[in-house]
Amino acid sequence: MLTVADAARLFEARRLAWLREDLDAYLALWDDAMVFEAPSHSAPLRGRDVFAELVRRSNAMTRPVRFDIHHLAMTGDDVVLAEWVITVEHRDTGRHVTWGGMSRCRIRDGRITHWREYWNPAELAAVTGGGR
Repeated sequence: MLTVADAARLFEARRLAWLREDLDAYLALWDDAMVFEAPSHSAPLRGRDVFAELVRRSNAMTRPVRFDIHHLAMTGDDVVLAEWVITVEHRDTGRHVTWGGMSRCRIRDGRITHWREYWNPAELAAVTGGGR
């Protein structure tokens, strides 16, 4: 059974790998058959290989600056809820973009199997001039 301490360790490993731009370590935290859902995608992304393409494209365009996790809670045996704020810097312009959101993820055997994040697309579009 997953504990809050287990979830906190995984989230911290994810946060640090992202900030260090260690994409291999970051992606290793996700299950091969994982599912990713976000307001920016009309359909879920399925599979770590598909998700890895998104992560690598995003990293090519932006540099991680900040990733703060404000609240972390569990519901059930394997579902973790988190509130967070992220800042990235666009590599071509140096412009910083910050947005906050919530996520619900399912963790099994120490890996993320399902991730769904919630944030306001209109709010993000307002600070980015139309998109991520």
